[in-house]
Amino acid sequence: MSRIVYVNGEFLPEDAACLSVFDRGVLFADAVYEVTAVVDGGMVDFEAHQQRLCRSLAELGIDFDPRAAGLLKLHRELIRRNALNEGLVYLQVSRGVADRSFLQPTTCQPSVVLFTQAQSLLETAATGTGLRVITQPDLRWHRRDIKTTQLLYPSMMKTLAVEQGADDVWMVEGGTVTEGSSSNAHIIRADGALVTRPTSPDILHGITRAAVLDYSRETGAAVIERPFTVAEAQQAREAFITSATAFVTPVVAVDGVAIGDGRPGPATHRIRSHYIQRSRERLQY
Repeated sequence: MSRIVYVNGEFLPEDAACLSVFDRGVLFADAVYEVTAVVDGGMVDFEAHQQRLCRSLAELGIDFDPRAAGLLKLHRELIRRNALNEGLVYLQVSRGVADRSFLQPTTCQPSVVLFTQAQSLLETAATGTGLRVITQPDLRWHRRDIKTTQLLYPSMMKTLAVEQGADDVWMVEGGTVTEGSSSNAHIIRADGALVTRPTSPDILHGITRAAVLDYSRETGAAVIERPFTVAEAQQAREAFITSATAFVTPVVAVDGVAIGDGRPGPATHRIRSHYIQRSRERLQY
C-alpha cells in the first residue's frame, strides 16, 4: 500500500508526489528539515522540534511561519492517514521555486514536504549489540547548528564507515569529537559523569540531546558540557549517541578500541529507559 505524503497543500500517494526541478532545495540544498519520532501513535518532543525549525528558518532567512501553516495538524493528519504507530515524520521546508541563481530570491513561496516512515524505535538490534564507530575528519561547513538538507558529507562518512565494517562515524575537528553522521556523541567517564560537547555552531543542537541532559540532571547525574578527545572516548566507561530516531543508543567501540568491556553498559541502558519513559509521558497526539 502506497504511503500518503504531503506536498505544498496536497495529500498525495507517494508515487504521485513531486517537486519542481527549479526548487531551491533541489538545486542548492536551500532547505531545512526536522524529524519527529512517533511512538504509540504520538509525537515525541514535537514542540522542541518546531522551535528548532523556527530557528533554522530564521538563520537562512526563509519566510515561513510553522504555526500559521498548521504543521501540528498536518503531522497529526499524516500519522492518521498512514496509520503510523511507530516510526517518524519527516518535514522539509525549502525557500521555494525560482530560476537558478546564486542570489537568493526574495519573492518565491516556500515548498513544504512531509512524509512518514514506519520503523522500530523502541526495540532495535543496535540497542542490544551497540554501535562500532570509526573517526574521520569533520570537513562540513561551520553552521552545523542550522538543520539544513545539505547532508552529503555525513552521508559519505556513514557509507565509508559501513564499507569499513563499522556502523557509523564520529567526526573529529581540532582534536576533539564533534558529532556522528546524524547524531550527537556522549561518553560516560569512570566516575559516572556524562560528558558531551556543548552547543555551538560546531554541532547540531539536538532535541534528544537536550532532553537526555535534562533527564540525567533530574536523576542527580553529573553532566559536563565540554569537548572530548578520541582517546578519552576510548578510555571511557561507556559511550552512546542520541538522535530523534536512535533515542539513546550505546557505542561499544571507537576505531577498533572497545569501550569498557565492549558491551552496552548499564548507565546507557538506564538513560535510554528513562528517556523513553519520560517521552511516553509527554507524547503529543
